[in-house]
Amino acid sequence: MPLALRGFVLALALPTLGAHAQTDVDRAAVAALDTAYQAAVERNDAEAMGRILADDFVLVIGTGAVFTREDLLSAARGGETVYEHQVEESGTQAVRVWGDTAVVTARLWLKGATAGKPFERRLWFSDTYVRTPNGWRYAFGQASLPLPEPPAGAPPQQP
Repeated sequence: MPLALRGFVLALALPTLGAHAQTDVDRAAVAALDTAYQAAVERNDAEAMGRILADDFVLVIGTGAVFTREDLLSAARGGETVYEHQVEESGTQAVRVWGDTAVVTARLWLKGATAGKPFERRLWFSDTYVRTPNGWRYAFGQASLPLPEPPAGAPPQQP
C-alpha cells in the first residue's frame, strides 16, 4: 500500500479509535452509576438516589404502573420497604452507549419485606441514562414482571 494511502487510512481510523475509547469510558461510568443506584435503593438512601435520577425520571414496571422520581424518593424516605438484597446478578449487566444515551440491562435480585410482608423475586430491567452538563443521569427505567425461578445451577442469561 502506498505511503500516502496508509496515511489516509490511519487518519480515518484515529477518530474511530478515540470514539471507542470514549465509549469504553462512558460504558464503565454508566455501569458503575447503575450499580451505585441499586445499592442506594437497597439502603433506602433517597439523597444518593436523588443525585442519580433525572428530574423528569419515569419508571414503568411490568404491570404497566408508572412511577416518578418523587414516587421513588418518597418511598425511600418512608422506609416501608426494607431490602436484604437489591442487586444486579453477577454477569448479567450489559451497557450499550450511543453518544449521549446509554442503556443498562441486567437481571435484578430483590429480597426484603414491605410492611412486614416478605418478598423475593428476580426480574430483568432496562435503565436509560442520558448525558447532561452535570454528568450521566438515570432518565427512564423499565422492569419486567417477576421471572420464574431458573433451574438449580443454571447460568445467568444475557440480555
